[in-house]
Amino acid sequence: MHKRHALRMIAMGAAALAGSALLGACTEKKLEFRGVDVTGADYARDLPLTDQNGQARSMKDFAGKVVVVFFGFTQCPDVCPTSMQELAEVKKALGKDGERLQGIFVTVDPDRDTPEVLKAYMANFDPTFLALRGTPEQLAAVAKDFKIYYKKVEGKTPTSYSMDHSAGSYIYDPAGRLRIYSRYGGGVQALTEDVRALLNAA
Repeated sequence: MHKRHALRMIAMGAAALAGSALLGACTEKKLEFRGVDVTGADYARDLPLTDQNGQARSMKDFAGKVVVVFFGFTQCPDVCPTSMQELAEVKKALGKDGERLQGIFVTVDPDRDTPEVLKAYMANFDPTFLALRGTPEQLAAVAKDFKIYYKKVEGKTPTSYSMDHSAGSYIYDPAGRLRIYSRYGGGVQALTEDVRALLNAA
């Protein structure tokens, strides 16, 4: 009698464990990020622009990779090159997993940032990084979708102007979903941790 009761209790315990394991498998663990968690955002949906090689691009081209998008311009003296250099350092820090990171630079200065200029600029950081540009109208539409601010600041000559623009990066998981907004100045370590978290969760 006691033996039968004990067996029944063991069976019930095993069933409870199996049920909790199944529940755990169905419940996705919430990731914690160093950047701003924007999971579920209904903006920054796509990048229908052309890369420095003349190829039309969209987010679906990068399925299976973590994508980091930064808006800037090649004549930017500090924020832009710093951000791209840090992203190159993140890729190196990831080791072999760096192959699953796609860096994207979107120019807010398509008048001066020609495909040739963008090719040379990307070569300073990583050969796999892409630079995207579009017509003024295309850029305006993408910037609106990404909630990006940019404005021309006149210089002493017509070609010596500068560009004010938002400084921060948008990070997508390998399924193409926007997950993180990384503020400028967060540093290489924080960005590496966030990218690695998304890669490990994929």
